[in-house]
Amino acid sequence: MFKVILKRTVPAGKEKELLALVTQLRIGASGQEGYISGETLHNSAKPEEYVVISIWDSEKSWLDWLASEARIAVQTQIDELLGTPTICESYVYPHMTHTV
Repeated sequence: MFKVILKRTVPAGKEKELLALVTQLRIGASGQEGYISGETLHNSAKPEEYVVISIWDSEKSWLDWLASEARIAVQTQIDELLGTPTICESYVYPHMTHTV
């Protein structure tokens, strides 16, 4: 399983616009091969911070979506709205090994 965490800081008054665009991304991603799920979280201590956690079956599935024209078009709108780029980080579960 491959998880992607997208961090965004939204200017005051732009929250609804951001959430509409994030919803567009989720709808688009849900039609992509390998997409498992996603969720959007709002930082309770810092109301301008939003995080999206996107779960994919593989890094390849994520990279295919990342490079898609549909995703790039919406992401460009998000970055213009925010005035800063989205921070994107990828994570996988560590492989646990045990020595005896």
